[in-house]
Amino acid sequence: MQPACVTLRLIQGATFRDTLRLSQPTLVYKAIQAISAVAPVRLAVPEHGLAGDWPVWVRSVQQWPEVNREPHKGRPWQATRVDADTLEINALSAVGQKPLGGQLVYQPPVDLTGCSARMQIRDKPGGVVLLALTVGAGLELEPAGTLRREITAEETAQLSTAAAFHEVELTFADGAVLRWAEGPVELSP
Repeated sequence: MQPACVTLRLIQGATFRDTLRLSQPTLVYKAIQAISAVAPVRLAVPEHGLAGDWPVWVRSVQQWPEVNREPHKGRPWQATRVDADTLEINALSAVGQKPLGGQLVYQPPVDLTGCSARMQIRDKPGGVVLLALTVGAGLELEPAGTLRREITAEETAQLSTAAAFHEVELTFADGAVLRWAEGPVELSP
């Protein structure tokens, strides 16, 4: 697997928080049974298969083309899981619309059960480690493909312009170690 090249933008003395969604390369397709004409919009998708909030695409909806986005061509919508058959997309309002049909598409989350993770900031690729985060110390893993990162204000204040490169690695239950993301660090004063 080739790691994603992601620039990590930090502000010295400010807390950094973000969430990474780790997904599989395959696509899952589910029929949309109904779309509520309210705000925020709710999609009835029987047995959608998502355990939590997740990025999704919606395609082939009739009478409301603005909602349609093709996988990998448009940004996904952030869906909130309401229950096993319902998702909500807060960024959308279907008030005054009469949407019909359509398809929900998503890349399923990577199963992170039994995984550990680490993130390191170095002065250069393979160089001196300036900051290391692990699960429970700056990193939080959720089984359904979610990695939350936090670098405290104190930690970002201690970084200097020498911080140049970061890497995120996962160790799976079977012992496999995968570098999931890496890339330059941009540090602003």
